[in-house]
Order: sequence, then structure tokens, then C-alpha cells
Amino acid sequence: MEITRLDVEGYEEVYRATDARSGLKAFIAVHDTTLGPALGGCRMWHYSREEDAMTDVLRLSRGMTYKSAVARTGLGGGKAVIIGDPKSEKTEELFRTMGRFVHTLGGRYTTAEDVGTNEADMLVLREVTPYVSGLPRIKGGSGDPSPFTALGVFVGLQAAVEEAFGSDDLSGRTVALQGIGNVGYHLAKQLNEAGARLIITDVNKERLKEAADELGATIVDPREIYSVECDVFSPNALGAVLNDRTIPQLKCRVVAGGANNQLGEERHGEALLRRDILYAPDFVINAGGIINVSVEFMDGGYDEAASLKRVHNIRRAMHDIFATAKEQEIPTSEAAVVLAERIVAEGRRKRDSGGAEL
Repeated sequence: MEITRLDVEGYEEVYRATDARSGLKAFIAVHDTTLGPALGGCRMWHYSREEDAMTDVLRLSRGMTYKSAVARTGLGGGKAVIIGDPKSEKTEELFRTMGRFVHTLGGRYTTAEDVGTNEADMLVLREVTPYVSGLPRIKGGSGDPSPFTALGVFVGLQAAVEEAFGSDDLSGRTVALQGIGNVGYHLAKQLNEAGARLIITDVNKERLKEAADELGATIVDPREIYSVECDVFSPNALGAVLNDRTIPQLKCRVVAGGANNQLGEERHGEALLRRDILYAPDFVINAGGIINVSVEFMDGGYDEAASLKRVHNIRRAMHDIFATAKEQEIPTSEAAVVLAERIVAEGRRKRDSGGAEL
């Protein structure tokens, strides 16, 4: 395996790894470890260019720093991406090689499952490195983080609905969900149980029909989901879906979903504000999964009750961000970054002063 360290401003460590025998092409980015060792998922995706994979790992690792900071996990931010089709190119040799790549960082980065990877893949990684979390419950881990991510999105969505409409009652509210994958499906079930009317879309037509039949949801084409009349637009697929093309199409009052990096560019937070659309910042609302995984690091091991309690705190964090945005007259996306960077800066001051309170 050939590993190359890349110099990227603003990031502590970034590496590229290739291995001809296993076919591995991957990146690991450690953004910031001020608050603790970096934790972030290992994504596998069929990127068309290596530059796209590099862009993704940098954006995602930075998001993990902010996500862990606001969620008060006591961890830093990192991410890994594997270039490849998760449906056709997975092999145990590939993931063992990836595990050795993770191991070279000596614990400064711990990985977990993400888009395109699962618990079984994490078990293969675990064969060659201890720096893996999100393992199955039977192995002492926290298991699939998707239900916890979905729970966090649900309570954060409730907070946003309360802010926008004066009540968190979802009965009769229309929610347009983009993506019925692991997180989107669990979220859709909770919304359905809360009485919301669902409009859904996904590129997986079979899964889409199953979800629609089970939940009584209305199906629309993926190109139409942005323009449907709804109270809440909920992006739960890949990122950069809020951009110059899609924002003018939105007919909602709230955007709240589980996808990472939803804004195409930072300026799109301002674009949403100008249209009087309340945005629930992604790295805050979707922190439930990383909160659940972080509980594995607690003394005594994983505790589901402790995890659920922490996930429910996302609602309070959302209200804090909405209040900060109002006070400073800035978009909620900026308010979330202000809060995250303040927490990291406080941690850095404590670290540099030897842990003494300032």
C-alpha cells in the first residue's frame, strides 16, 4: 500500500492511499483534534473523479469537527472515503487494506460506518485495527447509527417547526423527504406516527414503493421533490442539494433533514434566509449517529439510555442556534458555525493553558 501525506491548509492531517492488489483508492482527513481524537465514518462511493472524493472527505471531516463540538461528544472531526461502487466492488481484502490504512494514524482517527458501508464492513476493519466504532451490539458496540441519526433529525425538525409555526405539532403538516435510505426511512416512520403527510422520492424505485405502501406516502420524481408544496423539505440523501438551481424552487417554510453538507456553498444559507425559509443546520440536526457512536467511548462501555438522552439534546441545540441567528441577524448556518467554533476555541484555550479553567 502506498500512502501519501497531503498538505491542506486548515487540516491537521490528510492522506491518500492506493493499493494495486486490493484495488483500494481512499482518503483520510483529520480536520481538528482539539476536543479529542477524530471520529468520523468511512464512506464508499463511486466518485467519477479523485478530486470529487478529495473535496468530499475535506468537507465531511470539517463537518464532523463542528458536529462533535456542538454535540459535546468530547471528540474531534475526521472522515474517510473509499472510491468504488459499494454494490459491486466490496471485498474483504479491500476493507482489510483500508483497516491497515486507518491503523497507520495510531488512533488519531477512529472510523465507523457511513454511506456505502455497514456493520459487516466494520467487523472486517476491526480484524486489523482497534480504531473502529459502530460495531454490532453483539460485539459490544453501538450498532447501526441510522435510527439514532433519524431520531436526532426528528427532534430537530420538531424544534424547527415550533420556531417557524409556533407549535411542534406535526399532525397534518406536509413533509417532503428526499431519500428513503437508512436514515430517511426511520425518519419517515417517526413522521408518519406523528401524523405528518409524507411526499417521498428516492433513486431506488423498489425501496421507494415499499416505503410508500407502508406509510401511505405520495411518490414524486426526484426532479420534482424541490418544487412540491410542503411545510418542511427534508433532504436525506447526498449533499449540495441546496443551491442556485433548487432554492428558487422550494415551496416550504422549513428545511430540516439528515444529509451532510446540504448547502452547495456557504452563501446559500443567506439565500434561504432571504426567502424566509428556516434552515436547520445539517451538522447539528444529524448528529444523533455520531452521538450514539461516541457513547462507546464512555467509561463502562456503550449505554443506550445515555445515548438517547444525549440525542434528545439536539432539540435544545437547535433552539440555541435559532436564538443566536436572531440576535446576530445572521443565517442559521452561520450561527451554527459560530457556536461550533466557539466551543473548539474554548477547548483550545483550556488545552493550551494545561487544562486550567480560564
